[in-house]
Amino acid sequence: MCQKFKVISFFIITFFIASEFVQAQSQSIENSQVPSSVSEPSENAVIQPAETPKQATETPPTPSTPANQPPAEFKKFPVYKDKGSFNHFTISGFMPYGKCAEMNDVWQENCKEGKTCIKADFNRDCTTLSGGEGWAGVYWLQPANNWGELKGGYNLTGATKITFWARGEKGGEVLTFKMGGVGTGRQNGDTDKAQTDLITLTTDWKQYTIDLTGKNLSKVVGGFAWVGSAKNNTQNITFYLDEIYYE
Repeated sequence: MCQKFKVISFFIITFFIASEFVQAQSQSIENSQVPSSVSEPSENAVIQPAETPKQATETPPTPSTPANQPPAEFKKFPVYKDKGSFNHFTISGFMPYGKCAEMNDVWQENCKEGKTCIKADFNRDCTTLSGGEGWAGVYWLQPANNWGELKGGYNLTGATKITFWARGEKGGEVLTFKMGGVGTGRQNGDTDKAQTDLITLTTDWKQYTIDLTGKNLSKVVGGFAWVGSAKNNTQNITFYLDEIYYE
């Protein structure tokens, strides 16, 4: 009788423990499937796509050029150094009608530096003939013969001046030197201009400067030019140029 009571008690205890275990497992499964912090979406809810990480649009500055510092120093940009060297712009803009001025960019006598320099002639007599304008000059253009109709030019932002060396054949030659002003108002024209006052040359080489401070040099088509006039010169003149740079 005692043995039978023990068997019945064992089955009752086992059934009770099994029931508690099943109930605990059921509760655990429900909690894992529907977290209490998440609600079911409503019928009109819009599912937003995951945000795509933004791609970098700029190259990070290198340690040598921090973002809060100005660009590197402007490097000298040669308009004319020596014939055959890495020059920029082309002697091609003969004004006003392609007459009364001559250029020789392979002159080899008494140059300032190197093997060659530029010999320039202003024919005053030509400018005073019937139909003449009383002046003449020459532009260095990029590309050649471009008066603002063609795409071209150089971005010379950062330059603050043009330096060049000049001398006269006899002394007393009066000229103006300039840059820019080509195709003003046209889509492909210069973005600015600058020039010297009247300069009277001597027979000795001397360096001159065109100030570019504050100028917009984002497009330079007419890189350099000279102009002579009958008013300021009483005879035909010859002069020489060398070492022309943007700096």
